[in-house]
Amino acid sequence: MTVGEILHKDIFQIINPGNDLERELKGVYCCDLLSVAMGKAFSGAVWITVMANVNTLAVASLTEVACIVLAEGIMPDEQTTLKAKEQGITLLAVNKPVFETSLLVHELIHV
Repeated sequence: MTVGEILHKDIFQIINPGNDLERELKGVYCCDLLSVAMGKAFSGAVWITVMANVNTLAVASLTEVACIVLAEGIMPDEQTTLKAKEQGITLLAVNKPVFETSLLVHELIHV
């Protein structure tokens, strides 16, 4: 499954579609501690978190995750949204808890 395909599932609110819709999704990564995510998030991951700030975008860029999903109904502020657009980072939101979101994404990727 690609970033573009997950966007067309109408499951997530699209904050920013990003620039790489053909990027393959390689798995799910969940973490809310940015210092841990910086060392453990992997390239191509769908990163599910509740951390909705510009530092999250910096970690996403550094680790080359495919996209960020903000769970629990968390929404980014205007600065974060603008930075995601500027950097071409796919940023999504969903009202589901982190665990349920992770399972959902895992099933989408591995079906």
